[in-house]
Amino acid sequence: MKLATLRTGETGTTAALALGADGYLPLPARDVGELLALPDWQALVAAVAKGEKSAVVPANEAELAALLPTAGKVICCGLNYADHIQELGRERPDYPTLFAKYADTLIGAADAIEVYGSERVDWEAELAVVVGATLTRAGEEEAAAAIAGYTVANDVSMRDWQSRTLQWFQGKAFDATTPLGPVLVTADEFPAGHGFDVRGHVNGELVQHGNSSTLVFGPARLLSYISQFTTLRPGDVVLTGTPGGVGMGMEPPRFLKDGDVLRTEIDGIGQLENLVRIRPGATASH
Repeated sequence: MKLATLRTGETGTTAALALGADGYLPLPARDVGELLALPDWQALVAAVAKGEKSAVVPANEAELAALLPTAGKVICCGLNYADHIQELGRERPDYPTLFAKYADTLIGAADAIEVYGSERVDWEAELAVVVGATLTRAGEEEAAAAIAGYTVANDVSMRDWQSRTLQWFQGKAFDATTPLGPVLVTADEFPAGHGFDVRGHVNGELVQHGNSSTLVFGPARLLSYISQFTTLRPGDVVLTGTPGGVGMGMEPPRFLKDGDVLRTEIDGIGQLENLVRIRPGATASH
C-alpha cells in the first residue's frame, strides 16, 4: 500500500491512503508519522480502503506535504555507496557515518527548495527508510521487521557550510531543503533483499544512478546499528546515503543554480520534482 501526507487548507495536513492513479482516501491522522504511531495502523488502513470511497481526493487536486513533517528523528548515513566513497577519495568505512537533521528540513515532493546564504548547493538522491515499530538495541532481524516502508529523499547539501568544520551538521540541516516523499510504500510490497534503483536528475540530465543493493550498510543493518545508542520510534526516518555523481565530486565541481529543477526518483516508489531557489543570506560574524 502507499501512504501520503496531504495538505489541507493553508496549514493543515492529513494522512491519506493512495488508491492508485485515481486519488487519495483520507485517513484519521494528521500525517503518516502520526498514523504509524497507532498500534493498529495497518488494520485501520485496510478497513478504510475497504470502506466508503466517496471522499477520495483526486490525484490532480492533491497537494503533497512532507511525508513526515513531525518526524522525531531524521538520521542520515553518508559514504554508503562504494562509487560515492571513491569519488570523494575516502576509505570504505568500518561503521556507518551518521549525522542528523531536524524535521524542519523536510518539504514535500513538489515544494520549492529555498536556500539562503550558500553558493555551493549540491544534490544527493537517496532511498529513505521509515520506522514502523520501536527499536532499542535491536538485532538486524528485528530491525528488518520494524521497517514500515520506503520513500524517496534528496539530502540537499550546502557544501560551503559543510566544509567550514569537520562536522557536517551545519551544511546538512538548512530549513526546508530536504524533499521527502511522494509516498511511503509499505515494506510488504517488496521482497526481502530488494534493490532500489535510485536516480537523480538536474534540469532533465541524469547525474546519479545507483542501486541500494550495493549499499555498504543496508537498511536493516543501519536501523539495528542506530538503535544500539538511540531508540527509534514509529515515524522516524533514516536516509541511507547517496550514490556517485554528486556535484562536489565532478571535475570541475558543479553546483545547483537558482531556477534549476531537481528530480529524484526510485522505481516502485515515485519521484520528487523540486524547483531550486538560491537566495542571499546574512553572513555570520567571525
